[in-house]
Amino acid sequence: QVQLVESGGGLVQAGGSLRLSCAASGRTFSSYAMGWFRQAPGKEREFVAAISWSGGVTDYADSVKGRFTISRDNAKNTVYLQMDSLKPEDTAVYYCVAGTTSHLDRAPDFYPDWGQGTQVTVSS
Repeated sequence: QVQLVESGGGLVQAGGSLRLSCAASGRTFSSYAMGWFRQAPGKEREFVAAISWSGGVTDYADSVKGRFTISRDNAKNTVYLQMDSLKPEDTAVYYCVAGTTSHLDRAPDFYPDWGQGTQVTVSS
């Protein structure tokens, strides 16, 4: 099992930027894919981005492609989500997730370990 702790959420105006961080502990960080999901009030949890164990392969939801960047630092056991050009529709609780293999997937059930979430609010 992996323990995941997110940070970096907050309130920002539309067009602004935030950087989320997720610190992982509990098993070898560099062995598995990581990702981010989000859930807005009244909506289902949705895939945002994922990154392979090496960082060489990434995947993004169409709604964030070109605005968000996922990265990881295996030496620090940390994954990041740089969010630029934020829109009010990006408002949600953002969750860091860890897989059990190097494979990327967009299905939430693929990731057994989830952080507690961090709130991102974008005002118009």
